[in-house]
Amino acid sequence: MLVLHIIADYGFGDLAFAEVVQRIKLHLPDAQAILTPVPAFATLAAGFCIAQLGLNQAPAGTIIYHNVAPREDDEQARSGNTGERLAFARLPTGVRVIGVNAGYAKSFVRDLAVELRWAAVAASGSQFRSRDLFPEAAGAIALGQPDALGEEIPRSDIPDVPSNCIAYIDGYGNLKTTIKYEDTKTHQSDTVGVQIGESKHKATKSDGSFASGNWTVSFCAW
Repeated sequence: MLVLHIIADYGFGDLAFAEVVQRIKLHLPDAQAILTPVPAFATLAAGFCIAQLGLNQAPAGTIIYHNVAPREDDEQARSGNTGERLAFARLPTGVRVIGVNAGYAKSFVRDLAVELRWAAVAASGSQFRSRDLFPEAAGAIALGQPDALGEEIPRSDIPDVPSNCIAYIDGYGNLKTTIKYEDTKTHQSDTVGVQIGESKHKATKSDGSFASGNWTVSFCAW
């Protein structure tokens, strides 16, 4: 069994997830798909999910297939629905990451990846490339076909993770931020100020959301 995480902005329960899974299983019939939706065009959220799943312990052979492609790499009209290119990363955990190199999708794993290369597949040819073009390329990479990968990706082509941003909001409403751990070194139970846009709150610094009591805001660092 091959664990296959699919991270995409199709929308929870959207038909697009079913179409992509169906197409991928043509090329990887043993894949067990696990779906993780993120908001539309949210490459930062996708990048956070890729890091969470890819940099932690995972079954041997795990693959992350991601598609959040806002097509913001070129503001001009596009022929053939051209968009950001498909890229591949191999992580120190052995997890392989295959997906569109758009925005911050690869930013969290950029410096830790042991391999970063372009996939040998066209970036144009369909409005729905993650169904029509990329599954076959992902299958070829997963199966180790020698011509599946192209040239190396310069790490300078992948942007830094932006600081002090909300990267992901989980189902409980917890805000996962890009604030670095080193920047949170205050004593436990200290009160800190948190500002999101124009909204300002006081939060109790703790090592977990249950440490500060009900109906309070906590700022947790691990």
